[in-house]
Order: sequence, then structure tokens, then C-alpha cells
Amino acid sequence: MPFTALKLHPTLLQGLKDLGFRRPTSIQAEAIPPALEGRDLLASAMTGSGKTAAFLLPILHKLIGRPRGTTRALVLTPTRELAAQILGDLNDLAVHTPITAAAVYGGVGMGPQEHAFRSGVDFIIGTPGRLLDHFRAPYARLGSLEFLVFDEADRMLDMGFLPDIRRVLRHIPAKRQTFFFSATMPPPIVALTRDMLRNPVTIDVERPTRPATGITQAVYPVAQHLKAPLLLKLLSDASMRDVLVFTRTKHRADRLAKFLGQQHVSVERIHGNRSQAQRTEALAGFKRGTYRVLVATDIAARGIDVSGLGHVVNFDTPPAAEDYIHRVGRTARAESTGTAFTLVSPDEEESVRLIERAIGKRLPRVVVPDFDYAGRNAPPLEVPHAERIAAIRKRKAEDRERARANAARRAAAERGRAGQGPARSAPVDTHPSNPLGGTPPRPGGGPGRRFGRPQRPGRWNRSH
Repeated sequence: MPFTALKLHPTLLQGLKDLGFRRPTSIQAEAIPPALEGRDLLASAMTGSGKTAAFLLPILHKLIGRPRGTTRALVLTPTRELAAQILGDLNDLAVHTPITAAAVYGGVGMGPQEHAFRSGVDFIIGTPGRLLDHFRAPYARLGSLEFLVFDEADRMLDMGFLPDIRRVLRHIPAKRQTFFFSATMPPPIVALTRDMLRNPVTIDVERPTRPATGITQAVYPVAQHLKAPLLLKLLSDASMRDVLVFTRTKHRADRLAKFLGQQHVSVERIHGNRSQAQRTEALAGFKRGTYRVLVATDIAARGIDVSGLGHVVNFDTPPAAEDYIHRVGRTARAESTGTAFTLVSPDEEESVRLIERAIGKRLPRVVVPDFDYAGRNAPPLEVPHAERIAAIRKRKAEDRERARANAARRAAAERGRAGQGPARSAPVDTHPSNPLGGTPPRPGGGPGRRFGRPQRPGRWNRSH
């Protein structure tokens, strides 16, 4: 079925044609018609299946003929990267329309976002926390809102956004059309929708959780301390031109990026401890090919959309099958193909078994023929946790001791300036420039100096 069969506005069809999209994906074909009819939606589909266009297109269609200057649609997302991605997709789809949009998220200045509220852009895509920051001000009023979208609702629930979501709902009209879109639909999300949706159309809620069919998946068993050398060995394959690598922690992301950089691999990293400007530049550099490897934590698993991304590597095995699906779903998007490798240490085998049980198949095990799996002298990527804690405690103890010494020196200096120091006999200054004698210069001063300042030759120290 072509997009023309969905009866979308001609300007949207032109935008789709410019992007090279000729026919809708399954989720788009099932979601767009009831959305155009005004129905609420509860939709679940695989990552990379086209969910974003499935909720943007019907809303854009309805807003094209409406007066400008009023915000009528709000999209809630869990991460900044996902908000920026949705804004980019919206601008691409609406390029031939008068629709305006803005992303509202933390880590950047609020000025441009305030301007978006005041000017009444048609679409706002935002994270719950930053939206609540704006709602404290009188300019952030969404009384004319007609469309509300929850994207990656399960991720927002996992990240503890439910209280913030409920506070956001107090600032928007109860009468609205609401869409719930997510890659997975666990029972807590289904329960939440009962309070927010009116007789929704449900799509693919019962579909088994599994990655896209175009992903070639494999497991590489390896000792924990040999993961970095094995990844470097895999990167020696010239076909791995763009690789998104996921680590368990921010610390490991930093260490892995440093290791790869030392081996002359063009690499950047993206995680929660980096500023928004750094995260934006890292992602943009990866997309344009400046960096061959992007190391990320799960903050990016649902916010990175790189056209034609060929390879995803799980440097650390995700503990949950849903996290695995979202990670590997960064490749083989929009019905393309890609590869997903998972480096598995012995203590991560149980997590692999849970993933295999969830996706309904056993992942093939791969052994690299010319890799040294003994590698007894390979340096560890990460300092052991106990050693890191001991080093932190030692550094803090040194800082406290240094602070006490500084405080004692300052107190002694204050007593000296106030004349409250202990009485002591002062030696007579018999320097030729001070023939009258008296107390010696203060510490830091020398002969012919007053309070540490040089005196002109031939002048006595006036303090004497």
C-alpha cells in the first residue's frame, strides 16, 4: 500500500517523497487511519519500525490548516537525544508545510525554549523535567493543546518519570487525543493507559518482543579483561566503518573510549555525565563520519537514530532482554540490515540465556581464530571497584588534612596580624640598610623590604 492510500495532505506526501519513502511500515499503516479519525492509540512496535512517523503524520495532517501561534501538540520523551531526533524527523516531514516545532529539554539554556512557548509553536517535544521547569512561569500555558504523545513510555516509567508525568498532565487539557507509542508494553504501562486513554485502538500489544528481522546477531565469549582487546581485533575488519558500542557504566565508557583512542581509533563517547553540547557534538560527529566509533551508555539506546548504522556492539551484556532489543535496534532500522555483536564474559552467561529465552532463539557463539584468548598480561580496562573506593577515600583524607593545615596557617597569620600571637624575643635587624635595628621584616620580605614590597635603594624600612 502506498502512502497516497492513507489520504494524507499533499504537502506531507511531497515531504515523504523527498525522503524516499514510498510505502508505510506496518505500524504506520495500522496507526495512521484510526489516528486521523480522532481515536486514541495504544501502540507497540519494534524499535526502528517507524513509530515516530506513525504519530507525527496524522497530527501534522490535522494541524496544517489550523491558525498559527498556538501550541496544539505535545510529545513527551525520556531523553534529550530522543527529543532532538523527533524534532529532526518532524522538520523533515513538514518541510513543505507552515508547521513550527521546538525541542524542550535540560542541559541547554531556557531562553530559546521560552521564546518557543511565547510564540506558540505548533509542536513541542520535551522531557518531563524541563517542561515542569517552564510550567512554573506564566508564559508556559498549554490550554489549547489538542494532541498528547507518549513516546517510549516504558522507558519513561523505567527512569522514574511517572510522578513528573502526572504533574505535567495537570497543565494540559483533559479533553485531547492521546497516543501511547513504545517498543515494549509491560503490564505497568498498560495499567497506566487505563487512566489516560479513552477507548483506544490497540496495535501489536501482544506481539512477542524481538529484534528486527534484518539484524544478524552473534555472541563472542571472552574473559572480562580481554573485552577491549577483542573489540579492537573486531575493529580491524575494514567493513566495520561505523560502530555504536554500549557499556554498562559511564566510567567504563570513558575508559573504553580512552583505550580505543590510544590505539588510533577515531572515537567519541556519550553518557549522562557529559554536557548537552558535548553529547550533541559527539552524535553529530558520529553521523557525519568524523568518529568511527561512538561509545555510549543506555541513555542513547532509545535516542540515537543513525541512517544506515551497520554495527552495534554490546561491550557489556545488558541484564534485561528489553535493553538488549533497544540497543541492537539502533541498526537495521526502517527494514534495512545490520549486525549486532555481544561480548560475553563467564559471569554474563545467565543474562544471555534470559535474552535468548525472550527472543525465542539461541544466538550463535563465535570464536575469533587468531585472537589470543589467554592474554594473561592484558591490562584491565577498569580499576577494580575496591581499589577505586580505596583511592577515593585516600584522596579525600589527603584533602581533609590539607584543608586542616591551611586553616591552621590562616589562623596563625590572623593572630600575628592582630598582635595576639605568643610573645617571643625578636632578633635585632643589623642589616646596613637598617642601622637603627628593630624587628626584622615580615616573612616573605627581605632586607630593604616593607611587607614584602621592594623599597627604593637608600631608603630605610619606614616600619622601623
